[in-house]
Amino acid sequence: MKPIVVIPTYNEIETLPSTLERVKSVLPDIDILVVDDNSPDGTGTYADEQAVGDPSIHVLHRPGKGGLAAAYIAGFGWALQSDYTHVVQMDADGSHRAGDLKRMLERANQADQPDLVIGSRWVPGGGVVNWPRSRQYLSRLGNIYNKFALGLPYADITAGFRVYRADLLKELNLDEVQIVGYYWQTDMTQRLHVRGSHIVEVPITFHEREAGESKLSSNIFFESLKESTRRGLHHHTSRVTAIVKQ
Repeated sequence: MKPIVVIPTYNEIETLPSTLERVKSVLPDIDILVVDDNSPDGTGTYADEQAVGDPSIHVLHRPGKGGLAAAYIAGFGWALQSDYTHVVQMDADGSHRAGDLKRMLERANQADQPDLVIGSRWVPGGGVVNWPRSRQYLSRLGNIYNKFALGLPYADITAGFRVYRADLLKELNLDEVQIVGYYWQTDMTQRLHVRGSHIVEVPITFHEREAGESKLSSNIFFESLKESTRRGLHHHTSRVTAIVKQ
């Protein structure tokens, strides 16, 4: 097993150092790719400095803030040019923990070879730290809505902590992904489910970001709800049409 952790950054100078330190303390030999969107706070420069002293740390610079999905697609493309077996999605803000990453990689390496391991907040054993109840309810309700609208049997469809098999990503045409922002997680879950991929969930404890400002907003939530509704109508209409044709 040869995984690489892809960490997108934009103004994460306050949290990237501790994130890198924690990952390396638990998984000292793992490769890390920081995908920086020209952060004005010096995040990219810091990542470059770390890469000089550690050949397992790599940095991909992008010209400007282009969105989470675009950053991951660029990072995945970079990783797939090498011989990595698994590609990890991980946040730079401290919300995803290295101990959970280790367990997720162990699960990814089991005999059934899952195509995707989702670090799930909402399965038994999972949870969140320092989230207000309102945000917990919003996340839970959003996932329940996605589950029934899109016909997806997973508890944490919107989770951003993931391990993909590299050969699966090579089979996907990531250039076709037009989704931007945080709906990327739901989009990828749906894509893999529709093609019959083996998806499993591992409980994690999600921590509120340690510093800096969240990129989430109410606009992002409602845009995601709108997209799920559009896709859900198509999904259920297609099912009804198939039944009528029988």
